[in-house]
Amino acid sequence: MARPFADRLEEFGRAIAGDPGNVVLWTGSQASLAVIFQSDAGSAKRLLSRIETSRLTSAPWNVTVRADGPTIPVYFDFEGLWCHLAGLEGTLAYPHGLGGSVGGPENGETRAELSSHQRWAVGELLQRPFVATDQGRGGHLVGPFGLPFSQRKMLAKGWVTHRTLLDPARVPEHRGKMADQVVFITGTPKAGAKPEGLFATLTRECRVFPFLLVVGSDRWLLSALGGSNPMPTEPSGPRRPVLPTLRTYLEGIEILQEAASGFVAQVDHRYDRLLPPEPRTVPTKG
Repeated sequence: MARPFADRLEEFGRAIAGDPGNVVLWTGSQASLAVIFQSDAGSAKRLLSRIETSRLTSAPWNVTVRADGPTIPVYFDFEGLWCHLAGLEGTLAYPHGLGGSVGGPENGETRAELSSHQRWAVGELLQRPFVATDQGRGGHLVGPFGLPFSQRKMLAKGWVTHRTLLDPARVPEHRGKMADQVVFITGTPKAGAKPEGLFATLTRECRVFPFLLVVGSDRWLLSALGGSNPMPTEPSGPRRPVLPTLRTYLEGIEILQEAASGFVAQVDHRYDRLLPPEPRTVPTKG
């Protein structure tokens, strides 16, 4: 999370989007959100140092976590919020997280690097919605049907997941309820604080449904959608206040808020950037 200087917003966007590990970049007038994959913690520190040295932004909120553990329990999952707005009871699969060990132990398998054929299959799956968009079809309508066996196997193993992601700027009002504001919250976890406890309290008692939750060792980051208009009284009764709940788990709390319509998705979930096509070897005459 960063707050780019107003006169350097475009330069900031180019610097982040130009990083080959950047898969998500939302830029707004008040705040910007970036998701960047790096091969090691040192690479992440060097990128952050370049941003700070170039004076493109005020001090960013940086949360660096491993992608092969349970440190991202909610990852751009809007189902909880959607069901709440629609007045539906319960959810089907909320929350979806991100993480897990590719090629990790599964049915006796040992961890291994992707083979060239597996790399091709994963790369094809990641590029599929964008190829459809280039062909004039809705990328969000491209499902997992009719795929070759090698690609279906990647989905069955869970190495790639098929998801349709909501655009916060296009959520309509429903029965007087709106979710037109994106709220980002960060803080340092208090001793003994458990992220699952915070998530359970927010969703059950505060009726706030984060679409993003990242749990770092010294900083947590969460984001949810809120409404600019007063919420109507709910039949289930009053909700537990959010800020006192956050204070139970976090200290040094910072909050940023911006209209969802104010964000531009410069890089919109482009996970295909993580597996660029391998260069083909051109045979030479002996």
